[in-house]
Parts: sequence; C-alpha cells; structure tokens
Amino acid sequence: MINWIAAVEGTARGHTLALWLALLAAFLHALFGALQKGARFDPWTSRTIMDVAIFCIATPVALFVVPWPPADLWWVLAGAAAIQFTYKALQGATYQRGAYTVVYPVVRGTGPLFTVLGAGVIFGEHFGPVQWLGVGILLAGLFGLSAYNMARVRVGRDSLGPALALAVATGMMVAVYTTWNAFGIRSVPDPFTFLAWFFMLTSWDFPLIAALRGRWRRPDPAMVRLAVTGALVAFGSFGSIMMATRLDSVGEAAILRETSTVFAALIGWVVLKEPVGPRRLILMSLIALGAVVVEFGG
Repeated sequence: MINWIAAVEGTARGHTLALWLALLAAFLHALFGALQKGARFDPWTSRTIMDVAIFCIATPVALFVVPWPPADLWWVLAGAAAIQFTYKALQGATYQRGAYTVVYPVVRGTGPLFTVLGAGVIFGEHFGPVQWLGVGILLAGLFGLSAYNMARVRVGRDSLGPALALAVATGMMVAVYTTWNAFGIRSVPDPFTFLAWFFMLTSWDFPLIAALRGRWRRPDPAMVRLAVTGALVAFGSFGSIMMATRLDSVGEAAILRETSTVFAALIGWVVLKEPVGPRRLILMSLIALGAVVVEFGG
C-alpha cells in the first residue's frame, strides 16, 4: 500500500484519487458536524465521548501496527496536537453559541480561503485566474447560505455576533491544521504512521479535561453509539483529506472539501425532511459550481 501511494503521488491517477478522497471527506465532515451538534448532547459532551472512542481505536494501531514516527516528526505531531486542540475548542464554542446552519458555512468558507493562501506560501502552489474565480463563486455560495439562514433564525439572535466571530476564528484554524497536517503527512515515508499518531495524540485532551473537571458519568447506550459512530466518521473524514493533500494539491483538496456544506444541506433534506427551497438550492449550486471551476480550471 505504501509503495502504491508513493507511485501515484503527483500523477494523474493520484489527482483523481485525491479528488474522490476530498469529496468523501466533505460528506463525512458534514456528518461529523451534525453528530457533534446533535440535539441529544451538547457539543462539548459529543466531542468528548467521540474522542474517547478515537483514542481507544487509534492507540493500539499507533503503538503496535504502524512504524514509530522518526525523530524529526515528533515536533510536527506536537504542533498538530496543539493546533487540533485549539480548533476543537473554537469549534465547540461556535456550535454552542450559534445556529448550525449559520455558523457552519462561515467556518467552511473562511477555511479554504486561508488554506489556498497558506499553500501558496508553504508548498509553492498557486491558483490561476480561473481557479480564483472558482474560489470566489464557492465563497459567495457559502457566505450567501450563511446570510440566508441567519435571516431566518429566530432563536438565539443575540449571540449570533460572537458566534460568527468564533466561526471566522475556527475557519482560520481549519486553514492552519490543513496546511500543517499536509506538511506532516508529506514528511514521513509511511503516511499511516502520521495518521495513527495524529489521531492518538489529538484525542486525549477533551477526555482528560472532562475527567479533571469531574464531568464523567456512566455512559448509556446512546453515548456509546455516538462515540463509536463519530470515531469511525472522524477517521474517514480527517484521514481522507490528509491523504488527499499528500497525493495532490493542498489548495484544491481544501476547496473540494468545502462542498461539505452541500452535503450537510442534502442530509437535512433527505434524512431530516428539512425543506431546501429555491434560494438555498441556488446557493448550494454556487458552492458546487465553484468547486468544479477550481478543479477543472487548474
């Protein structure tokens, strides 16, 4: 598997695989966000119990299955753990203060913009005029969707201002962790080493904080189901996007992942029977169109 991955990196085949991995990450990220924002538990509790499952699954793989990280990767992993903790804390605060349909598009819209700029500085990737047009179309759809949803929110409007500010900060951290993790997974011969240790080292913080604050309680079947489901979704979501950034362009993978907002709306429409309406459909089409323009404009 490792030799095959090395053989397709930077090739047309690798580009196609990265495209599908980024789209898979988009769908799973929308699902993960819905799980964390779910009505049964608050965002902090949801993230904590999912982290417990992530840690329990990732730890034996990191310690006994994949090769141990080389010495020069430890500082990258330490940085990834600090960045991921900051991202999770901002994300939880954002979801707690703002309506999901309002803040989620802002997070996803801010992230790719800064990721594309960061990829240009760090990896020397540069978008052409057509691709920047695609970025503009996608951002118009994302922020337009957020504004449309915000106009329809009737509950918690007094906290929307702080929630939107937190959403922008969370989006900036999305850009930071995307570029940082792309650097990390490209720095080691075995990408699965980075992935396993990343999941192990970034999933102990919230459970430890909960234990220190005395917030543990006996898990019920609903918590166990959420924990295991969320862990599996997280492996697929974060693992897919990091592998995509190893195989191909970091900026293009980041843009394609932001179609997660479209998937989130589709999940709400098909599963939750939420109405979409013509305006939201147009804005969702803009998001998808922007991703297509970026992909085929390169």
